Amino acid sequence: MPAQVPEKQNTLYVGSLAKGLRILRAFDETATELSLSELVKRTGLEKSAAQRLANTLHLEGMLDKDPATKRYRPSHAWLEMAYAYFWSNPLVRLAMPKLIELSHQLDATVNLAELSGDHILYVSRVPGRSGQFASTIVGRRLPALSSAAGRVVLSTLPKETRDKMIATWPLPQMTPRTNMDRDSIVKIVDEAEANGFAMTQDQSILSQTGIAAPIKGPNGQAFAAIQCSVSTRMWSIEKIEQEILPYIIEAADSIAPHIRG
Repeated sequence: MPAQVPEKQNTLYVGSLAKGLRILRAFDETATELSLSELVKRTGLEKSAAQRLANTLHLEGMLDKDPATKRYRPSHAWLEMAYAYFWSNPLVRLAMPKLIELSHQLDATVNLAELSGDHILYVSRVPGRSGQFASTIVGRRLPALSSAAGRVVLSTLPKETRDKMIATWPLPQMTPRTNMDRDSIVKIVDEAEANGFAMTQDQSILSQTGIAAPIKGPNGQAFAAIQCSVSTRMWSIEKIEQEILPYIIEAADSIAPHIRG
């Protein structure tokens, strides 16, 4: 997440660059192509500023522009930056063999999720044989409070810190069964601390159960988790606890000793 530092309080802050990043962040799974007017609406920038910034990003190779429709979309340069990120993140290299092994072993989608602001971000994903296209794409963000990975990471933080996060972080209702009771989530996260794992059902996707175990640093606090998603209809809680949970915990615990503070 971008640092929330007001421009006037940081002399090194470049406002024009920040505005350009707002253009790039306007694109997501719900907005894969945007017109100039749509960019203005999504970024809140003046039309002239949005036009100059989008054109500059196009000329610099960051955005493709359809010559007929004049609509913008992300370019291949985004993949090049993602490639650089993967090579620069030692956790991804450590976790990937474990993710592949778990996915084959469990025939389920297995993810490496990192805490990113008040969301969790899937930085690596290995789908099971029945996995859908969406489950193969890295970069998906979910509210931390509604995800097993987010809850289990929060469970490793000091009690006062995590309770404040639960009280203030966003909690959108993603399904009819999303838990909107923050007091209840406090208790669920407390249980995750005691149990060493977190489990969710129907929170972000109906008929889906998420199971996650934390990857802890030397200080005992986690910033990432191994997470697995399975069909609620096909996997009972008892079956998950017997056939999935031990392997998720073992994988997370095997990575943790190699993480440096």
